[in-house]
Amino acid sequence: MRPVIRVVLAEDGVLLREGLAGMLPRFGFEVVAAVGDATGLLTAVATHRPDLVVTDIRMPPDFRDEGLRAAVDLRAADPALAVVVLSQYVRAGYASTLLDSGDGRRIGYLLKDRVADVEDFVGALRAVVGGGTVIDPEVIRAAFRQPQDPLGRLSGREREVLALMAEGHSNGAIARRLFVTEAAVGKHVGNILAKLGLPPTDDSNRRVLAVLTYLRGTG
Repeated sequence: MRPVIRVVLAEDGVLLREGLAGMLPRFGFEVVAAVGDATGLLTAVATHRPDLVVTDIRMPPDFRDEGLRAAVDLRAADPALAVVVLSQYVRAGYASTLLDSGDGRRIGYLLKDRVADVEDFVGALRAVVGGGTVIDPEVIRAAFRQPQDPLGRLSGREREVLALMAEGHSNGAIARRLFVTEAAVGKHVGNILAKLGLPPTDDSNRRVLAVLTYLRGTG
């Protein structure tokens, strides 16, 4: 049996907040608090010490980026805290801000439309808690539509691989999606990291840096 994942929800929309609070326990999550603003989020996390925070980006009082800023502050205090932000808008810049927090792992940026696909949504939450980075495919596509010099060095196939990396897929999963061998994907990943001029640190951190390279400054 999987361990229960303790969650704090922050969403000003009552219907979505209550819907998530009712749905998540069916999939092995325990919602320890459900709040409607960023102040309540910070208080709930300090009180309950959850495994995961799921928060809207725009919340009272100004409905700008209160939830995002709270998430970044929480990550600064505890880089190991898993955080997933939900948005109605495709804003790669928001994803970049979140990726810059902590070590760039255990974070997710999903459009609210994805919540309707319950299995994918729950899978994304579990992936983030497990140490992964999950960025909505629409955000990835928006980032690639922006003119960015580093990406100009990549071949078409390398750009495909990088997009799938940014969505949180492993080399094996990428290989299955592109109908190539895992060794071929490994070669593409190596070429991507080299062409983007990333420093030779551990491989997982370099993958996060590859995502940051094209998400930073977009949106």
